[in-house]
Amino acid sequence: MCLGVPGRIACWIDRDPLMAVAEIDFGGIKKRCQMACVPDAQVGEYVLVHAGIALTTIDDEAAERLLATLTVFDELNTDESSAP
Repeated sequence: MCLGVPGRIACWIDRDPLMAVAEIDFGGIKKRCQMACVPDAQVGEYVLVHAGIALTTIDDEAAERLLATLTVFDELNTDESSAP
């Protein structure tokens, strides 16, 4: 199973159609990601990223729902790891 994580485009670094790269903000952590699959994405939009590649754009509502779900999973994992 693969997991795509939503991140917001902070800035474009290179818009070359084959080697497009942008800086993506994952809640304060910024990473460079390949953007060839979403060359028309705009700064401020969310993209779904897997293995450093932005696969598609997603709307703000979908991104926020997914981020909330991931937060719940993280909290459940933290609760389980602190159990005796």
